[in-house]
Amino acid sequence: MPALVDLRSDTVTRPTAAMRTAMANAEVGDDVYGDDPTVRALEELVADLLGKEQALFVPSGTMANQVALRAWTTPGDEVIISKDAHCWRHESGALAALAGVQTSPLPGFTFTAAEVRAAFKSADDPHQAHTRVVAVENTHNMGGGICWDRAQLSDVVDEAHLLGLVAHLDGARLWNAAIAGATTERELARGFDSVSVCLSKGLGAPVGSLVCGSRDFIKRCHRFRKMYGGGMRQAGIIAAGGLYAVAHHRPRLAEDHANARALAELVATSPKVSVELARVQTNIVMIDLLEGTTATVIEQCKAHGVLLGTAGPKRLRAVTHLDADRASVQRAARVIVDAL
Repeated sequence: MPALVDLRSDTVTRPTAAMRTAMANAEVGDDVYGDDPTVRALEELVADLLGKEQALFVPSGTMANQVALRAWTTPGDEVIISKDAHCWRHESGALAALAGVQTSPLPGFTFTAAEVRAAFKSADDPHQAHTRVVAVENTHNMGGGICWDRAQLSDVVDEAHLLGLVAHLDGARLWNAAIAGATTERELARGFDSVSVCLSKGLGAPVGSLVCGSRDFIKRCHRFRKMYGGGMRQAGIIAAGGLYAVAHHRPRLAEDHANARALAELVATSPKVSVELARVQTNIVMIDLLEGTTATVIEQCKAHGVLLGTAGPKRLRAVTHLDADRASVQRAARVIVDAL
């Protein structure tokens, strides 16, 4: 049987041999005491890439978002977010459970400054939750990996600040957005008060994310990282994987984007699905079934060595990454079409 093609997520990658070597040779210390030099190096590198004063290494993207939003809010505040935002859909209700914060989801995966203004609730009204943060996700996971228009993004950030709000960027796959837009992560993070980025999505590191912002903000996040159980000891071993990924794996994301496009175009030839090719901007492909259910198709594909994810009872999700080359992706597309 051919080798397994796992397209469930870009988090399923294994560390490369060079990354494993970097991790094995990492200089370490106790990061809770601030003594791990490899963690410090990773934090300084990512903060510089994003144009922020400081960064804080945390175990997961969920923790990066949650400590950031907790640091900006008090219980009873409100966060404006997009439709199916990760911090709303995929973080186990943490905003409500841990921060005591409610959300105001807007109807689109991206939104406009006018929509922010319309959703804003002033602290002057005692009957309403005070809007405190506007949270943006770029690329947008459930939107199929779409990227924000840069002018629209700038307008949203400017409007948030005019309203006295904080702008947070969930940039778990910001690396992909930068490659797709032929720009830099720093440019896409410009104006945001805080930014989270993930090392295990797309870049191929085994674990870890960072939250970035001003020194005072990171000091607050440091406390919440400890409160949420994110204090790590000799974390330089995993930080070294992240350092290697940031230094070596960002340019190759263009390959993943090209492979996602190839997969989408091949699958779209089936009359039994709908694939919105305009939304295949990075490494995520959403496949809407016109017949059958995702559970059936996923099982049939699995039997032929292809693993897929789901984004609903009629929507398949396939994500390309560094462990899936063009030949593997093309084989996966054929298996999907046959299963349909």
